[in-house]
Amino acid sequence: QVQLVESGGGLVQAGGSLRLSCAASGRTFSFKFMGWFRQAPGKEREFVAAISWSGGSTYYADSVKGRFTISRDRAKNTVSLQMNSLKPEDTAVYYCAAQWRPAGGYIRTYEYDYWGQGTQVTVSS
Repeated sequence: QVQLVESGGGLVQAGGSLRLSCAASGRTFSFKFMGWFRQAPGKEREFVAAISWSGGSTYYADSVKGRFTISRDRAKNTVSLQMNSLKPEDTAVYYCAAQWRPAGGYIRTYEYDYWGQGTQVTVSS
């Protein structure tokens, strides 16, 4: 069984920064990708960033490219999302996700097998 626990959300002013962390337990050695998604009220859950668990390659949504950085620490089984230059439109619940079975991609929710409970990020203008 795999568990993902996010932390680090909160309230920040526009232009500020936050760092989200996700701690994974269980069969982490089998992960293919870990990703961050977000869901704003009334909207679908959307891809934010992903990282290859073994090789460390990173991928970003266009809306966050250049502002957000995803990283992982395999020794600690954690993945982090450093968010800089935050905008009000970044306000959402942010979810950590892990892909265990090969799915052929990393940007769709159905390509992930495990999800955290989510952490709220609110950016005030």
